[in-house]
Amino acid sequence: MKYITIMVLILLSMQDAEAQKQKLQKATFGMGCFWCTEALFQRLNGVSNVKSGYEGGDVPNPTYEEVCTGTTNHAEVIEVTYDPAKISYDELLEVFWKSHDPTTLNRQGADVGTQYRSVIFYHNDEQKEIAEKYKAALNKDNAFGKPVVTTIVKAEPFYVAENYHQDYFIKNGELPYCRLVILPKMEKLEKLFRAKLKN
Repeated sequence: MKYITIMVLILLSMQDAEAQKQKLQKATFGMGCFWCTEALFQRLNGVSNVKSGYEGGDVPNPTYEEVCTGTTNHAEVIEVTYDPAKISYDELLEVFWKSHDPTTLNRQGADVGTQYRSVIFYHNDEQKEIAEKYKAALNKDNAFGKPVVTTIVKAEPFYVAENYHQDYFIKNGELPYCRLVILPKMEKLEKLFRAKLKN
């Protein structure tokens, strides 16, 4: 009898874990260098995981060096795993739009090339609809003074970037690039989205 009770408890806990996993959703964004993007989204309450990688290209399993040439057509992106009970897709989009310049085609600041394009890879029809409505509203209101050029396309195979790209700001915060480029973005995030950040 004790054995059966233990088995039932194990099965129930496995179901709870599976139900929790099913509640989590994915969002994929490209907005320039993934080092910057990853650092921002890791700070958001409700985001459980952020992976840097490549999406939207023609070559399977591309390397960073290949993507940097601009010839594979991949974008540097982050794949965000989040809990919609804690942060909505709309809120993720708000951080996305306000944390980069979505009006510059194939560039963010000094980073130039198709790999740095502003792009949303949607994972379902609901994400597509929300992103398209949001983009249309930004353009209607002329929110940036210029048209938003962000592309909104169906999610394609996502290739995780090499290990040294993961948690880049956390591991390398003292490097000049992190201090000069990423830190100001983090400070802006803190100012604009303080209520949405992890403690």
